[in-house]
Amino acid sequence: MMRVRLASGSPRRLELLHQLGTEVDVCTSNFAEVGGDNAEKVVAANALGKGRVVAGKLGTEIPVIAADTVVVLEQEILGKPADRSEAAAMLRKLSGRMHRVLTGVAVFYNDRELVEVAETKVWFRSLSQAEILAYTATGEPLDKAGAYGIQGRGAILVEKIEGCYNNVVGLPLTRLYQMMAQIGVRGF
Repeated sequence: MMRVRLASGSPRRLELLHQLGTEVDVCTSNFAEVGGDNAEKVVAANALGKGRVVAGKLGTEIPVIAADTVVVLEQEILGKPADRSEAAAMLRKLSGRMHRVLTGVAVFYNDRELVEVAETKVWFRSLSQAEILAYTATGEPLDKAGAYGIQGRGAILVEKIEGCYNNVVGLPLTRLYQMMAQIGVRGF
């Protein structure tokens, strides 16, 4: 069984890696995430930063995987909401519109590093105020970029997607698989 280090405390990323039959050591990073206007650069920098902290502490003989996911509406980056009120405001913005989910993925192995950004387009159906309030009351939106979880109750908010479903959950597995091969990891 392949063993990796995940530089993230995300239960969704851990679950996705377990789905592949991977043994995962969770090694959360104390990296202070950066912000900015260019979402692609932000997620790439955050994934690299998180991974470099863990790789620097523990080495790269065991592959280290780091990721950062954001929701982008036009040019606005929507991270994790601070509270239910902010979650409701995000969902009102996303209602009836298309947005992009970007995940920066960084892989570190044998002193090599590779970072890429995956994009998935997501269309929300039009949501009523009652639906938004009912969903935010579940608490599910509070630890998720863009205030929704496509793998949970938030699935009913999404009309369609174009691209990788797992990217919206938080880790584009196909892209990760290709990156692992590219950086020299065998048997992933």
